Amino acid sequence: MLSREDNELLTRVGPGTAMGEFMRRYWIPVAFSEKVAEADCDPVRVRILCENLVLFRDTQGRLGLLEENCPHRLASLFYGRNEEGGLRCVYHGLKFDVEGKCTDAPCVPGNSNVLDRLKVKSYPLVERGDLVWAYLGPREHMPEFPELEWTMVPAAHRYVTRHVQECNWLQGLDGGFDASHLSFLHSGQVDLRKGRTDHDRRIVPSFYEVEPLDFGFVCAGGRDLGDGTISWHADIMLLPFHKIIPSVPKGAHVWAPIDDENTMLYSINFDHEKPLTPDAMEREFAWRGIHTENLPGSDYAKANRANDYLIDRALQRSGRSFTGVTGLGVQDCAMQESMGAIADRTKENLLPCDAAIVKIRRLLLQSLREHKEGKPLRGMDPKGYRVRSARYVQKKEIPFAETVESRVRLDRLAAE
Repeated sequence: MLSREDNELLTRVGPGTAMGEFMRRYWIPVAFSEKVAEADCDPVRVRILCENLVLFRDTQGRLGLLEENCPHRLASLFYGRNEEGGLRCVYHGLKFDVEGKCTDAPCVPGNSNVLDRLKVKSYPLVERGDLVWAYLGPREHMPEFPELEWTMVPAAHRYVTRHVQECNWLQGLDGGFDASHLSFLHSGQVDLRKGRTDHDRRIVPSFYEVEPLDFGFVCAGGRDLGDGTISWHADIMLLPFHKIIPSVPKGAHVWAPIDDENTMLYSINFDHEKPLTPDAMEREFAWRGIHTENLPGSDYAKANRANDYLIDRALQRSGRSFTGVTGLGVQDCAMQESMGAIADRTKENLLPCDAAIVKIRRLLLQSLREHKEGKPLRGMDPKGYRVRSARYVQKKEIPFAETVESRVRLDRLAAE
């Protein structure tokens, strides 16, 4: 379990909080590029790390992300007119460019001091992987955008969706790296006579390893094959909230905190070699995989907390489904959201199968301490993100830590 103090450190993400200031040192996804594809398009609301912002593309095609409230009388700039190189507040006509500078104040004719004095907070933006990403930290510490493989492949090689998870970001991350739940929550058939899944219980990992590296860590579950070897399933955690999954095609998640109690979960499939095909994506397009079907025109899932995730108790009793909930993504969200908006980890009773979760939380707390002390942060080198999740078999006597880096580094994989 975590102490109440440590739980607060890891879960609170607003300005001035330890985790919030740490996350602001990294690039964060805020919207799909298609939402602001055209010059002078409609502004888009963004809420990220407890901040309310407005995203727009100006007449010259430049992206801007501004604090939502006009600094004059605090009216929302979401209702503003996007025109002639800036966003104009419809309350009194003040206009702001993508840098947040006031370029026109028609309500105060001839008073140039107003233009110098009024400024709205703005943040740098880049477009990668069909998404708009923002940097909310100190400008002097802004890193280059990381070389995330799924953002670098051609558009036809990836598929990206998102939806709001109604809980704290750490519940999503914890669940994403919880290896032992895979054999239960995501299992299919159930042996009703024995009251367990029809999967052999040996699929539950026998070993759990978390190896810190310069980008974050590798989290792996190992299964003893009984012939002197271990089958490893190695997931990648890239700071501060990315996961790369060794599925076919490859998978990825980004848990971008909206605020303390809500998370925007981005789910990605990608193939570094070839375009994704309907056959390869059959499960995902049927909403049975990591992607979640949303309500029309919404970022909220169709199967959600309000309707108990459309659980089918008859299906659950029939033995054809362990949960009665359809879709890996929906199953994960159901369990993670059921813990409450912010799980009280002082009440947990962790088991040996949670060893990886314990190590991950310790590494996150260590990262917060290092940030507070002004030490260099992991993940600042964009090339450090050139890694790939992996499945492999290794002799039992070889320590996991000795070979894992060579298994996940893209540059080393290309050389082999």
